[in-house]
Amino acid sequence: MPAAALKPKPLPTQSTAKRPVLLDSPYEPVEKRPLPAGRPREWYVTHNRRLKAMRLAIALLDSGVHLPDQARNEKIRTTAQLIGVHPPSATTCHMVRAFMRYNR
Repeated sequence: MPAAALKPKPLPTQSTAKRPVLLDSPYEPVEKRPLPAGRPREWYVTHNRRLKAMRLAIALLDSGVHLPDQARNEKIRTTAQLIGVHPPSATTCHMVRAFMRYNR
């Protein structure tokens, strides 16, 4: 008999999707560094939007929202208010869902 057949099956872990997890606020933000100079303004706007979307995607994942379909604009904006970020635009909300979809 193979050794793998003798091992007991591990117990299933409890999913956080059924039970929301409280966010760890207040958290220590990463030390800010100046952005590189000489880029077009659009680059800075896109860069900051991506950072904001990534922060929101991480906060949503931590709170138990694991699927992009669960992250409606209202939910994303509520999470932004919870973590102390300005309310995101529709474009940023779309980017949050794209990050969640891409990382699956």
